[in-house]
Amino acid sequence: MSLLGSFALLLALALAGYSFLAGLLSLFWQDARSARLGETARRAGIAAFAAVLLAAIVLVTAAFQDDFSIAYLLQHSNRDLPAPYKFAVLWSGQEGSLLFWSLLLAGYGLVLRLRYKTDQRLFAHASVVTAAVQIFFLLILNIAARPFAMAQGPLRADGNGLNPLLQYPEMVIHPPMLYLGYVGFTVPFAFALGALIMKYPGERWIQITRRWTMVTWCFLTIGVFLGAHWAYAVLGWGGYWGWDPVENASLMPWLTGTAFLHSVMMQEKRGMLKVWNMWLIFSTFLLSLLGTFLTRSGVISSVHAFAQSSIGDWFVVFMSLTLATCVFFFVKNKSHLKSEHKLESLVSRESSFLFNNLLLLVACFTVLWGTFFPILSEWFQGHKVTVGPPFFNRVIVPIALILLLLTAVGPLLAWRKTSIESIKRNFLYPAIGAMAIGIVMIVFGVRPWEDSSYFYATMAAVLSFLVIFTVLSEFIRGGRVIAEKTHQNLFGAMVHLYHRNTRRYGGYIVHFGVALVVIGILGTPFNKEVEKEMGFGDQVTLGPYTLVCQSYTQESNANYDNEWAIINVFRGGKQVTTLYPERRFYHSSGQPQTLPRIYPSIKEDFILVTDLYMVYEGKNETTGRPIIKAHLNPLVPWIWTGLIVMVFGTITALIPNAAPARVTVAARVEPAPAGAGD
Repeated sequence: MSLLGSFALLLALALAGYSFLAGLLSLFWQDARSARLGETARRAGIAAFAAVLLAAIVLVTAAFQDDFSIAYLLQHSNRDLPAPYKFAVLWSGQEGSLLFWSLLLAGYGLVLRLRYKTDQRLFAHASVVTAAVQIFFLLILNIAARPFAMAQGPLRADGNGLNPLLQYPEMVIHPPMLYLGYVGFTVPFAFALGALIMKYPGERWIQITRRWTMVTWCFLTIGVFLGAHWAYAVLGWGGYWGWDPVENASLMPWLTGTAFLHSVMMQEKRGMLKVWNMWLIFSTFLLSLLGTFLTRSGVISSVHAFAQSSIGDWFVVFMSLTLATCVFFFVKNKSHLKSEHKLESLVSRESSFLFNNLLLLVACFTVLWGTFFPILSEWFQGHKVTVGPPFFNRVIVPIALILLLLTAVGPLLAWRKTSIESIKRNFLYPAIGAMAIGIVMIVFGVRPWEDSSYFYATMAAVLSFLVIFTVLSEFIRGGRVIAEKTHQNLFGAMVHLYHRNTRRYGGYIVHFGVALVVIGILGTPFNKEVEKEMGFGDQVTLGPYTLVCQSYTQESNANYDNEWAIINVFRGGKQVTTLYPERRFYHSSGQPQTLPRIYPSIKEDFILVTDLYMVYEGKNETTGRPIIKAHLNPLVPWIWTGLIVMVFGTITALIPNAAPARVTVAARVEPAPAGAGD
C-alpha cells in the first residue's frame, strides 16, 4: 500500500509539472503546435487529479486495514477507532491534510479544465497558474511531508490513536469545509493573475469567476462557523471564539474574500476599483496560504495547530515567490487596470461598497497584527508579549458595528448618486423599528450608559434589527411594484421578485443571516456561570434553572473509558430535561477529553433562546467530589441559525434569474424603484 501511494504522488507531481511546462509553452508559441501542446497540458492536469485521488484512496484504505507500517497511520489511528474517524484520518494530521489539500486543488483544477471551452485562452492561463500551485503541494508531499513514509523500529500492534479533540462528529465535516474554502480561492486567484498577464479585455473574467468565488466563500463561511461550534461543543470553556491564532487564520481570508465579493460589483457595473479588486483576490489567496503556514510551521501555539515542522520554510518561500510574481505582473501591466469612472458622490452605492471594503481590510489588518504581534515582539524585544481577546474586541467590535450600519444603508443607495430625500423616505420606517428595539432593551433593564459591554450590545441589537428591517422593506417595496403590475398578492409578488433577481436578493438574505449572527453574539455580556462540587442530591441555581445531581456513572469500551454526571434540570418547578456532561479517557493516546452538554431553551424562550451549557470537570482530588460547571449563554443559538440563513442566501444568489413577469394589463411600465431589481 505504501509503495502504491508513493508512486501515485510521484506520478501526480510529474503530470502537474508537465501540465505547467507544456501549458506555459503553448501560451508563448503562436503556431500550429500551440493548440496541440495546450491540449496535452490540459489532459495532464486532468490525469494529475486521478493520481492524487488514487493516493488518497490508498491512505484511507490503509487506515481501514489498520496498516500501522505507515508512520502517519501509526500516529493518527488505532484499531478501535470508529469508522467515520478512520476516514477523517485523511485530514487529521500534517501529512494527510496536505494530501487532502492537494486532492481538493486537483479537483478544482479538474472542473476548471473540463470547462475550458468557456474562454479557452483565459482558461489556459488559469490552468497554468493552478498547475504551479499543485506542483508546490506535491513537492512537499514527495519530499518534506510524506504521508506514506514507513514507520521506524519494530511494528506495533496498535496505533497511537486520533487526537481526542478530533473525535467529534463535526470534525468529519469541519476541516473539509474549511479546506474547500482555502483551496477554492486558488481558482479566482488563477483567473485574476491570468487575466492580468494576458491583459484580458473587459470584465468577463470577473463574471466567469463570480460563482467560483461565491461557492468558495460559502465553503469557508461554513468551515469558520463549524470550527466555532466545535470549540463551543467540545473544548468545554463555554465560548465559541477565543481569537486563537488558527481561528484568526481562517477569519482573515474570509474578510478579504467578503470585501472582494462586494467591490467586484463596482467593477462589473461601473468599471471601477480594478486595481483594488486584483489585489483583494491576490491577498485572499496569500492569506489562505498564510493560514496553512500558521498551522504547520510551529511559529504559534494553538489547540488547532499541528506539531512543529520544517515545512513552514516551504510556505515562506512559496508565498514570497507568489507575491513577487503578483507584484511583477502588476507593475508590468498596471496601465491595463485603469478605472473607467470615478466616484461621483459620497451618498451612493459605490461609496457604500468602498467604505465597506476599507473597514473589512482594517479588521483584517487588526487580526493579522494581533496574531503576529507575539512573534514580532519576541524577535525585536527578546520576550513574547501576548495579545488576547481584549485587544481584538476593543478594535473589532466598533468596526463590526459600523459595517452593520453600512449593510443596512447600502441597499437604500442608488448607483452614482442618491438624493437625501430618497434616503429619508426609504430609511424612515426601518430606523423607527430599530430604535424601538433599543428602547425595549432599556425598558427591560439594559443600561448601556453603565457599562461599555452593555452599550455595544445595545448598539449591536439596534443595528442588527436595522439590517433586518431594511431587508424586509426592500422585499416589500419591490413586491408591491410587481404586485401592481401583475395583480398577484404581495407574498407571491415578493417570491417572484426574489426569483427575478436572485443575486441581489440572495445577497439581502445573506445580510439577514449576518444580522442574526450578530444578535447571537450580542448576548455575551449577559452570560452567567456557576461552579460547584456536587454529590448525590446536591443542587445549584443558575438563572431560571435549578440543577439537581441525580447520580454519576462510568462505562468502558474498546476506544475509551468514560464517566459522566446525570443532572436533572428544573425550571419553574418542572423538569425540562436531563443532561449528561461527560469525561473520557482514550486508551491509545492516553489523553482525557471533556464533552459538555448543551440545552437550548427553544421551547421556553423561542426569541430570547438561551443555552444551558454544562461541563463535568472531573473530581476534586482532595475531597473526591465531582465538580460541575454550568454556563447560561443567552442568544447563542441564533449564531448557528444565522449561518443556515447565510448559506441559503448564497445558494440563492448562485441560481440563474427567472424570466420577468408579464404585465397583465395594458399600461405604460414605469421604472421600478430600487427594491424591484438592480
